Amino acid sequence: MNQPGLGIKNDTIIALATSFGVGAIAVIRLSGPTSIDLVSDFFKPRGKDKSLQTVASHTVHLGHIMDSDRIIDESLVTVFKTPHSYTGENVVEISCHGSAYIQQEILQLFLQNGARHAEAGEFTLRAFLNGKMDLSQAEAVADVIASDSQSSHSIAMQQMRGGFSNEIAALRAELLDFASLIELELDFSEEDVEFADRTAFQELINKITNVIKRLIDSFALGNVLKNGIPVAIVGEPNVGKSTLLNALLNEEKAIVSDIAGTTRDAIEDEIALQGVTYRFIDTAGIRDTKDVIENIGIKKTFENIEKAQLVLHLIDASREFDLTGLSKEAQELQEKYPKKKILTLINKSDTLNESQQLEVQANQPNWILISAKHKTGLDNLLEHLVQLVNTGSLSNQQTVVSNSRHFEALNKAFIALSEVQKGMDQNISSDLMAIDIRQALYHLGEITGEITTDDLLGNIFANFCIGK
Repeated sequence: MNQPGLGIKNDTIIALATSFGVGAIAVIRLSGPTSIDLVSDFFKPRGKDKSLQTVASHTVHLGHIMDSDRIIDESLVTVFKTPHSYTGENVVEISCHGSAYIQQEILQLFLQNGARHAEAGEFTLRAFLNGKMDLSQAEAVADVIASDSQSSHSIAMQQMRGGFSNEIAALRAELLDFASLIELELDFSEEDVEFADRTAFQELINKITNVIKRLIDSFALGNVLKNGIPVAIVGEPNVGKSTLLNALLNEEKAIVSDIAGTTRDAIEDEIALQGVTYRFIDTAGIRDTKDVIENIGIKKTFENIEKAQLVLHLIDASREFDLTGLSKEAQELQEKYPKKKILTLINKSDTLNESQQLEVQANQPNWILISAKHKTGLDNLLEHLVQLVNTGSLSNQQTVVSNSRHFEALNKAFIALSEVQKGMDQNISSDLMAIDIRQALYHLGEITGEITTDDLLGNIFANFCIGK
């Protein structure tokens, strides 16, 4: 963000709030002390001759945007008066026809008459600086815009409504009350008095630590729900990996061939299951080969396994059936990646007779029999995928952390509180304990924006789209 000192600006900014391009309508947004006056100078309302300065807030007006005697467009103008607006300033939104020419004409008209083009995220930055939302809520605005599944949308909406920040603010307020008493003790250190009840303080530290630990643990779920769950499809050449990807996506995404080693590079696409996005990655078949290009693909296969949250391991049932051999293959992959969730799929199960299928189910109940070619067993596979992601905390309206900056700040606060706990166990002096308490308060304040720097704000809002 190209702004020196990200304090509250007194100028008026303008930007296109809708995506650039031709459409039915476009929305141009202005915010700042002169925004209503500026638009009023170039807006001629239909019907009664009224000025935008005198109309009520949150009202919509039909008229023409004029450049001298030239009509640029017939538009709807919505007025929001300070402080009851998104940014807390006077805001005007112009809904014009979606011609790219009209959009540029209106933008240039106001840019040439005193408005400045908004930086990325500057409207939301102003909302934060004017106290309309805290920093975690502001970040959630970008997450809502970027959400592409029910789960990522639910997390972002919960955060934007203030669920997460309210929880952090409550913890910080309780800790701050005790911190004030500890600091007061330092002023009376020569009298050797204790204003803070150490037993109550111990209980508070335990309570806050447990809540922060729960929030930290929720990041594992929140991160994958926000960004999608990467699922690597792996196995030897010609076991049906590409056929399975095509069957799951219901389209011919990957090339299918009887020739071994057809897939040289990872092919990726995604589907949504019960509001959760799964990113499937079809990888090169794993085998020993002298083909240099194929070896590069196999190397990428192992890299994708490392990155994946879940691995679908395909085994070819059409080979000479030997359950011991199949079990050994599955076991070797699990031993190589002991911390990975690996789901073993017996593909081409239609080549097995009934007794062989029963043998698999009896000896390996967690394996799934499928036929990617004939699309059988896929419903069972999809049910297993859904069960592997516990979204109960979302359904129960529990706070789920999905922002890596918040995760890092919570970890630092947790470490500082652990030091406070250790200090209390060792009965250290109040001045040393106060240092760690201040650190915990600092890191909790970073989340909601009570503690900020220009660099931090610049990095956050630079990732926003212009116009928001």
